[in-house]
Amino acid sequence: MSFRLSQRDKDIIGFINQFRAVDRDSLVELFFKQLKSPINACNSVMIRLYRLGMIERTQQYSPTVYLPVDAKIKKNSQKILHFLSILDIYKQMCTYSAPKQVIVEDKPTGRKGGIEPDLFCIFKGSPFWIEIQRNQYSEQKMQAKVTLYEEFFFSDEWNDLHWQPEGRSPIFPSVILITPVRYAVSSEHIRIIQVASIHELMEKYKSSTKQQRDGKPRESASSGGIKINLT
Repeated sequence: MSFRLSQRDKDIIGFINQFRAVDRDSLVELFFKQLKSPINACNSVMIRLYRLGMIERTQQYSPTVYLPVDAKIKKNSQKILHFLSILDIYKQMCTYSAPKQVIVEDKPTGRKGGIEPDLFCIFKGSPFWIEIQRNQYSEQKMQAKVTLYEEFFFSDEWNDLHWQPEGRSPIFPSVILITPVRYAVSSEHIRIIQVASIHELMEKYKSSTKQQRDGKPRESASSGGIKINLT
């Protein structure tokens, strides 16, 4: 059987492969919202790609969630909710500016036991590692997570990560903890930002920018000041 994939088909398949689990409504929002009947158009495309064997799906969720063909997670796995929460953070960013160099479940150390942020991206010109905490953890466990980032900071291995700017000093990303709970964690070496959502991050950024325009002293990293480049 011969068939030809459109560029949009390829983009959708690539996006599902990248994010591991993508719900139908997110596909509508990201790929079909400009059409007259976006939901019908999306359903038609996704049924066709599924029948062609280009994607997998699970109907244990409503709306349907689509998975890569070689997905190593069960169709009823709680891991799907984890990937959907990463996708939600990505979509929140897109409402402000499309993030670049997106890596889902980044493993920058390349070895087990190192930092494993849920998401890396360059957002509004600044690099971020993002940890999404769907469950509540102890202060000790969260501080241990911060300690791992500090260890990576002192290793200098991050200087050579592929996304580092050419011809400029390397940048260690800020670490965003997406959490409804505020943990008493801190670092003298890296920037830790705790927010419940990207929307809250942007509100903090706007507040920080206004303070600078008004000539007020800028907050320190530990007290929540945000620095986001607009390049």
